[in-house]
Order: sequence, then structure tokens, then C-alpha cells
Amino acid sequence: MDKGKKQEIIDEIKELMNGSSALYLTDFTGMTVAQVDDLRSEFYKSNVKYKVVKNTLALRALKESKNYSQFADKFDEFLIGPTGIVFASEDPVAPAKILKKSFGKIEKPKFKVAVVDNQFYGSNKLNELASLLSKEELIAGILSSLDSPVSGIVGTLNAVIRDLSSVIEEVAKKKAA
Repeated sequence: MDKGKKQEIIDEIKELMNGSSALYLTDFTGMTVAQVDDLRSEFYKSNVKYKVVKNTLALRALKESKNYSQFADKFDEFLIGPTGIVFASEDPVAPAKILKKSFGKIEKPKFKVAVVDNQFYGSNKLNELASLLSKEELIAGILSSLDSPVSGIVGTLNAVIRDLSSVIEEVAKKKAA
């Protein structure tokens, strides 16, 4: 491969890295074409990009990226053998859930490492990552917890107004009698 083509690939990977909220490295050894296609399909549904590149080119792109260059030394030891890079854009934990589901079915691909929200996760942390809530789940939880006190306040105010109107009614009845 000539230098121009290599630089083109590095630039493409670097652009994907710079637009990602999380990076995952996987080892796809032993996966069939159909299994890889299924995995890519799951990633596509979640707006996640998956790319297989030469490790040396991935490392160069990593070193040049603005978001992940500080992790180049940690990633270096994992960029060995067949490596697939997963780029999460919107939901940083979606790839972990997809990888865990795939690994549960066929025990492939192997999870190497990840960086999610500037936090490095080793190869034994896939279950921890997959158990994290997605942005949508977090927002829904926050909104429901905000809604609870508001509906409680509204209920309390309605009760106070109802009680006040009852007291006023009773006072009016006593004065009328």
C-alpha cells in the first residue's frame, strides 16, 4: 500500500475518532462473514460505525486524534492481531450492549478495551459497560424524578385549596344561620 493510501485511511479513522463519544477495540478472530455482517447490522441500527484496519494505521490515527491521543500508549498493547474498531457517536454504551449480546450468543467478538467518556476500560469491563444506562434512559429517569415532586406539589396545593374552600363554606353556613 502506498503512502498516499495509508494517509487517506489514517485520516478517515482519525475523523471517525474525533466524531466519536467512545471507542471500542474488538478481536474478531474466528467470526464467519455472516456473523460479522450480523454484528455490523446491529451496529448500523444503533448508529455505530465498525471498521477493520491495520493496527499500525489505527495507532497512528489514534496518536493524531484530538479526543483519544492520550490513550495511545494504553491502546498500543491491544492493537495486536485482528482488530475491529467500534466508533460510538450518539450513545457511548450502545456498542457495549451489542458486543455483550453477540458474545452471549456466539462468544465472539472478544472485547479488548474501550474508552468511554474519557475513561479507559480494560478487557474485563464489558459487563460493567453494558450495564450502564444509555442517555435516553438517564434522561427518562431524571425527568420522571423531576415529575414526581411537581405532581406532589400540585396535589398538595389542590388539597390546601379544597380544604380552604371547605372552611370558607362552613364559616359562611354558620354566619347565615
